[in-house]
Amino acid sequence: MEPTSPLLINDYDYALTDERIAKYPLPQRDHSKLLLYADGQIHEDIFYNIGNHLPQNSLLIYNNTRVIQARLVFHKDSGARIEVFCLEPLSPRDYALSLGSTNGCTWKCMIGNSKKWKEGQLTITINNDKLHNLQLHAERLSTTGNTSEIQFSWTTPEQISFAEILDALGELPIPPYLNRPTEESDKTTYQTVYSRIKGSVAAPTAGLHFTQAVLDDLKQRGIQTDEITLHVGAGTFQPVKTADANQHTMHTEIIAVPRKAICNIINNLGNIVAVGTTSVRTLESLYYIGLHVAKSRDNEINLHVDQFEPYQQHTHVGTKEALQNIIDYLDRTNQDTLHAETQIMIKPSYTFHIIDYMITNFHQPKSTLLLLVSAFIGDDWHAVYDYALTHDFRFLSYGDSSLLKKNQKK
Repeated sequence: MEPTSPLLINDYDYALTDERIAKYPLPQRDHSKLLLYADGQIHEDIFYNIGNHLPQNSLLIYNNTRVIQARLVFHKDSGARIEVFCLEPLSPRDYALSLGSTNGCTWKCMIGNSKKWKEGQLTITINNDKLHNLQLHAERLSTTGNTSEIQFSWTTPEQISFAEILDALGELPIPPYLNRPTEESDKTTYQTVYSRIKGSVAAPTAGLHFTQAVLDDLKQRGIQTDEITLHVGAGTFQPVKTADANQHTMHTEIIAVPRKAICNIINNLGNIVAVGTTSVRTLESLYYIGLHVAKSRDNEINLHVDQFEPYQQHTHVGTKEALQNIIDYLDRTNQDTLHAETQIMIKPSYTFHIIDYMITNFHQPKSTLLLLVSAFIGDDWHAVYDYALTHDFRFLSYGDSSLLKKNQKK
């Protein structure tokens, strides 16, 4: 069930010219500009000074996902080029199991030049230092909308995982708005320094500004850090094409949050800093999962947050209580990590339960990410983006950063 009041996406537009889009990162990632917004005031600094602007006793939470080389290129006997873009695993459903498979797996994929691949199996043959006489086969099982279910299989004398195949054959899928091919340097610069859990097809780009030196500085200041996982899907690039943003369908993403991190959040409520919109969506989803847990028996718990659920729930359950529900559930079921799914849409009128500060880049016009920023700081998003546009800030994935304090007066 979706809200009845329209949310006009044209109200979340601004003029972004191509020259404002950063096509490459800075040579030193922590030298990016940092816009500071708090209590209606805007200032700027350099990212490596971010520790000067975080409250004492902050808990900084970042997304440890790692981008996979998800784009595979096949050629038919006719010479036609077919591009297969792996979005998410279907069988095995678990990312680690699917990427670790040595005997085949099935993924949801987008297909480039799909009309040239009506039937039959596609094959890549490779023989290099890492992969000896390997043949990767792709077979299309079904198509729904603009995605297809692709079964991958491979033949090789050795035990080779799908992750190793993607590393050897795949291409890192940098954002389409960069309007350039992937380069070797992107394999490093389009990963956060703390990325470790493979599964994303796009980087959680707010984290690209961090260096080990910045993390060490935060530690010396007594600022705690913790990590969650949300594997970013291709839907992050999907613009809102409907006049009413409430008609836009959000993509579902898989999240994993350690029990330890949830306990840390409970103990630091009021001082939570989320690195990036993916961390925001993950952490805010925890509140609603906590409500689900309270209402269900362990074997029937709904671990999926629907798109408009936050706007249909009329509850007075406190944040600490909702999070404690998850801890109790994990303890009863002998789990140390919550695995769930979220389709949450954070937009104006949303009530934040967990996040107090957000580190984020500057997002595309008419995007769900810009709606999220507007939900966080209200109409002041106009002033923030006007300042960035008139003070030489760089935009989008490889662009500059901002530290935003939640605007309680939205």
